[in-house]
Amino acid sequence: MSKEFEIVGEFEVDATPEQVWDAFTSGTGGWLWPMEAPEPHEGGKGPFGSTVTAWDPPHRYTNRVEDVEGIDVQTLNQLDYTIEPRDEGRRAWVRYVHSGIFVDDWDNQYDGAAKHTDFYLHTLRQYLTHFDGHAVAFATFDGPDASTADDAFAAVGRALGLADDTGEGARVEVRGPAGQPFDAVVDYRNPYFIGLRTDHALIRFFGRNHWGAPVGISVHDFAPDADAERAELAWKGWLNGVFGA
Repeated sequence: MSKEFEIVGEFEVDATPEQVWDAFTSGTGGWLWPMEAPEPHEGGKGPFGSTVTAWDPPHRYTNRVEDVEGIDVQTLNQLDYTIEPRDEGRRAWVRYVHSGIFVDDWDNQYDGAAKHTDFYLHTLRQYLTHFDGHAVAFATFDGPDASTADDAFAAVGRALGLADDTGEGARVEVRGPAGQPFDAVVDYRNPYFIGLRTDHALIRFFGRNHWGAPVGISVHDFAPDADAERAELAWKGWLNGVFGA
């Protein structure tokens, strides 16, 4: 049965309103995934077939789409971004509202969308604080069917070498692709997601098995020699290895 939803996130960040605006409109690959930049006026074309319904840089941007392309569980999607200056413009307050209509499996869809929103907005703050303005090589992919199992995401944490009590802020040595260790900060961790930050990348692990989908990984690599295909090949091989695929 169709039902409306609304997910709201509010936060302050050590970035100017202009930096936040750029992250929302042209720098999405640094924290979410690359998207076509919206046409800069009301009525313009937005990403994924949407229409720009509010455009007031660097304060307000809204896009809206009906019959969402490629998503059969949703008939309406709206993203609304409000940005206000703080500390004479040195910081910004942000309000993000994702709303629309889910047409099937409402509770599961809403729970997944709400938890993903928290993680994505956290990644946005990490990007703005540590990597704003850097060119990014972005890769994202899903694990094999075996990664839909109930305990799949716990297996990911163990494969990374994280103890069950390794929490946010911990500096760790992670077991990465080909068994190569690297240093990272655990910038986010709960039963659903793990975020690792290195000196040159944000590596995000998604426990989508909790919502009946495969575990996923996204890599935002800001190194000068970053290569998205190389990152995908390495980490996809790692993820397949976790599940014996």
